[in-house]
Amino acid sequence: MFLKNLLVSWNKISLVKQIIIGLIIGIILAVALPTQLAGISILGQLFVGALKAVAPILVLFLVMSAISQHKSGQKTNMKSIIVLYLLGTFLAGLAAIVASFIFRIKLVLPGGTEEIAAPQGLFEVLRDLIFKIVDNPINAISSANYIGILAWAILLGLALKFASEHTKDVISDISVAISQVVKWVIKFAPLGVMGLVFDAISTTGLKSLLDYGKIVALLVGVMVFVALILNPIIVYLTIHRNPYPLVLRCLRESGITAFFTRSSAANIPVNMQLCEKLDLDKDTYSISIPLGATINMAGAAVTIAVLTMAATYTLGITVDLPTAVILSFLSALSACGASGVAGGSLLLIPLACSLFGIPNDLAMQVVGVGFIVGVIQDSCETALNSSTDVLFTAAADIREKKKKA
Repeated sequence: MFLKNLLVSWNKISLVKQIIIGLIIGIILAVALPTQLAGISILGQLFVGALKAVAPILVLFLVMSAISQHKSGQKTNMKSIIVLYLLGTFLAGLAAIVASFIFRIKLVLPGGTEEIAAPQGLFEVLRDLIFKIVDNPINAISSANYIGILAWAILLGLALKFASEHTKDVISDISVAISQVVKWVIKFAPLGVMGLVFDAISTTGLKSLLDYGKIVALLVGVMVFVALILNPIIVYLTIHRNPYPLVLRCLRESGITAFFTRSSAANIPVNMQLCEKLDLDKDTYSISIPLGATINMAGAAVTIAVLTMAATYTLGITVDLPTAVILSFLSALSACGASGVAGGSLLLIPLACSLFGIPNDLAMQVVGVGFIVGVIQDSCETALNSSTDVLFTAAADIREKKKKA
């Protein structure tokens, strides 16, 4: 009876509060009993694994269903959303460059990372991105290649426009069923976050970050600036009203889970559910959210720009204003090509470093610094990237509804 009452009381608490409770418990257990309760970390692995497993199928059927049932003349806001995605990513990279000019931080290069494979040029990054579009559909789903999944979902959706209404209803019913599975998975978010934070603190700790405190502070500072100043300005110019209620809700309900899962792909189901709560157009967000997980990479642009600029200061290379602007564009383009790759933004640092003639072996040492600070950098980067997917989708939707009103 006690357990039943406890479960009823627990279900009355909002998901965000449940996640915060799970977070606090995870921190306490990691500090108090890091070795005795090591098995708790498996909860985080299971949660992230479940999200990653369901997300590709969710995207495939949602996009297929949305396109197959789309009526001629029915408008979506994809053009506006893509513009917001690309603008936000570029301005984030530019903000990182400006911050790096103000705070000229040098790195302690660790060495020993030359064996990591990194792209050799922007052409290679863009080529890989294009080849992902024509990936085998089964492979695209199994490898969580969202560009490929989107391409196949759009093609199948267009083909299904000519199918019978019964077939369209079946596709729609499957997408509804998968969405329900997602809701069940998300109910376990508090346990998942508890396991993730326990694993992070008990195994990595924060000691290793002390030597790199300045670069961590700069990376996190720029990302916070983008999240709380730059993005709200972009949203205000789009919807012409106070953006902060929407900004803070996206950070709270999307950013927190993304921070701990450290995966934009795993956070797609969370973002889909938030879009549903915000009553956004399903035809739009079913495409814009998985697309955002691919090309809306403000956090990645910040990481690439800050670490590249730090490398130039470390090596005594002078950076002029025109080159800095080029680096902003390069950071944004590289960030768009970093999707779906573990540590993808870090592996594109050598590409940005090549702009200043920095040798690959030294550039890979900068990548090593990125992996050292990754426990914080990657979490903040993913939280910024993923929460902004919903933010810009919602902003475009609100603007469209104001036009119709």
